[in-house]
Amino acid sequence: MLNMDFSQNVVINTTEQAWVASPLAGVWRKPLAREDAERGHATSIVKYEAGASFSSHEHPLGEEILVLEGTFSDETGDYSAGTYFRNPPGFSHAPFSKEGCLLLVKLHQFLPNDTQRVCINTQTQPWRQGIGGLEVMPLHEFEGQHTALVKWPANEVFQPHSHFGGEEILVLSGTFQDEHGSYPKHTWIRSAHLSQHHPFVEETTIILVKVGHLMPPN
Repeated sequence: MLNMDFSQNVVINTTEQAWVASPLAGVWRKPLAREDAERGHATSIVKYEAGASFSSHEHPLGEEILVLEGTFSDETGDYSAGTYFRNPPGFSHAPFSKEGCLLLVKLHQFLPNDTQRVCINTQTQPWRQGIGGLEVMPLHEFEGQHTALVKWPANEVFQPHSHFGGEEILVLSGTFQDEHGSYPKHTWIRSAHLSQHHPFVEETTIILVKVGHLMPPN
């Protein structure tokens, strides 16, 4: 198991991680949290080399992906950088990449009744005004769990706050900061239920944020 104690805060600069080979040639991973070697809860950065493919497989408790670079493909279509999609429990596909791609992949983390397939091109989706100077692009919401992109203008300072149900961030561009540290592009941050911080940025920064999914067990 890796980083499966959700009461602990975790920060990983994925650009400093070594790639780990997957069971199929040309597909590499940087594991961030993992329940078991090839099954169960997993969050990873995944790289497909040009021409790499994965055999057909199902996702018993769903798959959530953000395409970071390149183009990811399967039987349903081609998904360029910036595409966010959710394949619900039971979805089956045989993914590949002709040119190569880089992905954030979250497996086995859907709530039981969350069965809607989602596919959003964040390059064309409009931003909404958020708190202060922030802009927000909602991507998914279900039973208290929320996923969105958040764009921070240069020199924005947000109010100190706590995270009910925890918070998970992947920095997509720029550098995200708080009183605990500085987090450059492709840093993954997982903050536990009721953790607190006072975030800010010095340069324009975009982050992927997921909240409400790290509640402690009853």
